[in-house]
Amino acid sequence: MKKLMFLAAAVAAMMVTSCQKNVQADLKEDVDSLTYELGVGQADGLKQYMTMQLGVDSTQIDEFIRGMQEGALNDADAKQNAYLKGLEVGKQVQQMIKGLTQEVYGADSTKTLNVNNLLAGLTDGLKGNAKMTSEEALKSFESRLQPLKEKSMLEQYGDNKKAGEDYLAKNAKAEGVTVLPSGVQYKVLTEGKGAMPTDSTQVEVKYEGKLIDGTVFDSNMDREQPFVVDLKTPRVIEGWVEVLKLMPAGSKWEVTIPQEKAYGAQNMGQIKPFSTLIFTIERTK
Repeated sequence: MKKLMFLAAAVAAMMVTSCQKNVQADLKEDVDSLTYELGVGQADGLKQYMTMQLGVDSTQIDEFIRGMQEGALNDADAKQNAYLKGLEVGKQVQQMIKGLTQEVYGADSTKTLNVNNLLAGLTDGLKGNAKMTSEEALKSFESRLQPLKEKSMLEQYGDNKKAGEDYLAKNAKAEGVTVLPSGVQYKVLTEGKGAMPTDSTQVEVKYEGKLIDGTVFDSNMDREQPFVVDLKTPRVIEGWVEVLKLMPAGSKWEVTIPQEKAYGAQNMGQIKPFSTLIFTIERTK
């Protein structure tokens, strides 16, 4: 409802302005005054919306009104309508390049990606002039983006990665620790006597996850309901899947998972990029 009122205000404000198209109010009947008064009553709200929500500089109100007039009065003009819609998409392209810049360069505000390259790709794709399909382009984009993101994250969180590697090297020498070929480490706390899982087993576990500094980031140890992992479609980190397939029912292990088998360069809140994770996992079923 609020958005609709802003639209009504926009039309009313356009009706009383004398700039650009010299639109004038025509107050012959009560319904005309009704819409005019709505416009005047909503003008302050529209101005606030224009500056705070749309980010328009208040010194450029004449240009805002010009665009508003064109948008409202040329709806039947297919050419003008296409142009105005293009302006809207252009603003989204601005936000897209800002978001991508953040992903690639992280907190480094001195660097930015070239918006012209994004526009050129969009233009070639729309006109059918691109030398690759949309699917091929997206696949290539994703393969290029990941190493760039990791490089940016390494610049910020390289110390975290090094601390995890040092911890793993030390823990590998601890008594009772088994190191798997993938680098995942585990220590048996309780020897399970139950059945081994298959690739389609639904495994029920109790667990506690912590960082190498001892910070607990997740646990269901105090919950009655165990956590269920369907090994057919596990939806958990790789290190978990690898270990769960080795655990007989009734087992309780301490598992140390290298960052590349956990969340890698992803920032998961408490779990910073390149974090080595430690889990106590008890397979109850």
